[in-house]
Amino acid sequence: MTGEKTIKIDPVTRLEGHGTLTLKLGKDGKVKDVQFNVNSTRFFEKFLEGRPMEEAPRIAPRICGICPIPHHLASVKAVEAAWDVTPPPAAIKLRRLMIEAKQFSSHTIHFYALAAPDFVYGPFANPADRNVAAVLRDLPDVAVQAIKMMEFGQELIKTIGAKAVHPTTGIPGGMLTSFKEEDRDFFLGRLEEIQQLTLNTVDLAKKVVTDYLDVITKVAVVPTYYIGLTNKGKLDIYDGTVRVMDPEGKIVADFEPKDYTKYYGEHVSPHAYATHIYFKPAGYPEGIWRANTLARCNVNENMATPLADAALKEMRELVGRPSHHTFAYHYARIVELVQAFEWIATLLNDPDICSTDVKLSDVEPKAGNGVGIVEAPRGTLMHNYVSDDKGMLVKANLVVATNNNIAGIEKSLMVAAKQIFEDKAHESLKLPEPLVKR
Repeated sequence: MTGEKTIKIDPVTRLEGHGTLTLKLGKDGKVKDVQFNVNSTRFFEKFLEGRPMEEAPRIAPRICGICPIPHHLASVKAVEAAWDVTPPPAAIKLRRLMIEAKQFSSHTIHFYALAAPDFVYGPFANPADRNVAAVLRDLPDVAVQAIKMMEFGQELIKTIGAKAVHPTTGIPGGMLTSFKEEDRDFFLGRLEEIQQLTLNTVDLAKKVVTDYLDVITKVAVVPTYYIGLTNKGKLDIYDGTVRVMDPEGKIVADFEPKDYTKYYGEHVSPHAYATHIYFKPAGYPEGIWRANTLARCNVNENMATPLADAALKEMRELVGRPSHHTFAYHYARIVELVQAFEWIATLLNDPDICSTDVKLSDVEPKAGNGVGIVEAPRGTLMHNYVSDDKGMLVKANLVVATNNNIAGIEKSLMVAAKQIFEDKAHESLKLPEPLVKR
C-alpha cells in the first residue's frame, strides 16, 4: 500500500436511521480509525420544552418511525413519574400488549428484511442481490410469512394505539380508550396461525446459527458492559429496574430509573452528533456498554415466558453468558420474538384486557421531575422530564438506543476491520453454501 486510504460508506443501508461508516487505513495497511457517523440533528428535546407536559406523549413518537410505541410509552411514563400518577392495572396491561406487539413486529422485520439477505445469499454476494427485494423474489413463501407476522403486530398496535406508527392513546393516568371484546376476539382467532409462523421463524433462525456458527463465534467478538431492563432477573421491556453487567459477567448495578444520572456517563464524540453513553463508574472508554437484544439476554437470568426461556437456554449452550458475540444479536432477537408472542397470547387471554377502567378521572399537573424507561427493540430508551408548577415541560433529556449502542458499534467495527484488513481472518472462516445462488 503506497499511502493512507479512507473507505466511506454513505449512507449505511439496512439501518433504522441515518448513518455513515468511515474506515481509515494507514500506509502500512493497518486500521487507524473506524467511525460510525451520525450527522443529523434532531432537536426533539427543544421541541418538547415549553409545551404542556401532557402534549409530550403525542410529540415523542415522531422521534422514530421504527420505535414510536416505545417513545410514546417512555414519554407518558416520564410524565406520570413527575406528577406521581399511577394508572389503573388494566391500562398497564394494554400498554404492555401494545409494546409487545411492537417488539414482535419490529423483530420480525429486522430478522427477515435486514439480517436475512446476508444469510440467504452469503455475506460476500453481490449487494445488488443481497437485499430484501431479492428475498421477496426468490423466497416468496418466506416473504409472505414475514409479512403476515409483521402485519399482525402492526394491526394490534393500531387497534390499541389508534395509529400503527404514531400512537395517541397513552395519556397521563392511563389509556384514552379501552380494548373492545370484538377486537380481542379477532386477534385471538389469529393466534394459532401466528404461533406456527413464529415457530417456523425459530427453526429458520436455528439453521442460520448452526450454519454460521464459525462466523458468530469468531468475528467481532467484543467484550463490553451491557445494559437492560430487568424485572427481578426476568427480561422485561415495559417496566423494572435498570441492570448493568460488566465484561466478566458480574452484575455491577441494578438501579431505579430515577437514579440514572449516577450510572449514565456521556461522551461527546468529535465526529458525530450522537453522544456515547457509557457506565459512568468505569469511565470512558473502559465503561462502553451495549444495549439491544443480546444485552438484555445477558443481564437477565431468565426470560419471563416458558418457550422463550427454553430458547435462551439453547442460545447460552452455544455462546455462553455473557455472550460478547456481535452476530449473536440475531439469535437473541429471535429469543425475544418468542417472548413477545407469548406475552401477546397471555394478555389477549387476560379477562382484564377488555376492562373499561383504563384511565384516572382526574390528573393534576404540578411541578416535578420524572423518568420513564422502556426497552425499544434496539435498546434501552429513557425520557426525563421536568415540569413547573403549571405543568409546563421546562427541561427534557432523552437517551435513545443509538446513544447506548454507538460506542459499542464502533468498538465492534474496529475489531472486525482489523480481522479483515490485517489478520485476513475472514479468508479461513467456514461458510455454508448460500440458500439461494445467483
